[in-house]
Amino acid sequence: METMDGRIDSPELEQLYADFEANSTAPLWTQRDDLMPMTPAPAAVPHVWRWSNLYDIAKRSGDLVPVGRGGERRAIGLRNPGLPGTAYATPTLWCAIQYLGGHETAPEHRHSQNAFRFVVEGEGVWTVVNGDPVRMSRGDLLLTPGWNFHGHHNDTAEPMAWIDGLDIPLSNYTDVGFFEFGSDRVTDEASPNVSRAERLWAHPGLRPLSGLEDRVNSPLSAYRWEHTDAALAEQLALEDEGYPATVEQGHAAIRFSNPTTGGDVMPTIRCEFHRLREGASTPARHEVGSSV
Repeated sequence: METMDGRIDSPELEQLYADFEANSTAPLWTQRDDLMPMTPAPAAVPHVWRWSNLYDIAKRSGDLVPVGRGGERRAIGLRNPGLPGTAYATPTLWCAIQYLGGHETAPEHRHSQNAFRFVVEGEGVWTVVNGDPVRMSRGDLLLTPGWNFHGHHNDTAEPMAWIDGLDIPLSNYTDVGFFEFGSDRVTDEASPNVSRAERLWAHPGLRPLSGLEDRVNSPLSAYRWEHTDAALAEQLALEDEGYPATVEQGHAAIRFSNPTTGGDVMPTIRCEFHRLREGASTPARHEVGSSV
């Protein structure tokens, strides 16, 4: 029999455990704590990456490392110190700073991983998603759902830097990663101010009757900073007027949504934007989801 401290004190039981191993099996009673822990025990740790440092190394990479086939993107992944041996920011998110120099083109490709982009520096870049050119500007949130061909081209002499976020860790864990090369150039080098997706879907509270079916991913490719900024500013203004508009005192927040469902923009990634008044603070809280 097996004792309370896990020692085996009979030849029959010792043979049983040997047969477990020989038959590629494992008894649950020896693994319950690992398979179903009483509480999470995350390996990832809280960490701050300073933008000034990130932009400096991104700019130096732009001076020294060409963009194009092979590496495909000049993107510098954020590595969580608690996840050695990976390039993951959290157990479920890969996050990077991507830098595109003046008049550069990042060739088209597609992958099964879902992606978002948040522009931090620069103007004059277009991302082409499934043939639809989408303007990128500072503060914009842009979506590239899985298996959409996409590339980027910079029409100016100045660089742009943005934050990339992808569900690569989750995709790798579930073994659903696919990748395919596309055109060496973007398929449409036009530079419209408004993309076709926005012309159809970016009208507040209005849904085209040609698109009544629900979609897993948001069909809206860009969420513009002017709308995000205005929504946050109005929450704080309403708070000043005595109306309950903020999530807590001095804390305005919005969630980007899929206009066909009202839910999250993609099934594996939630996107939000928060603004704190000067001097405001938020209470500590526990969450099981990870964020960047």
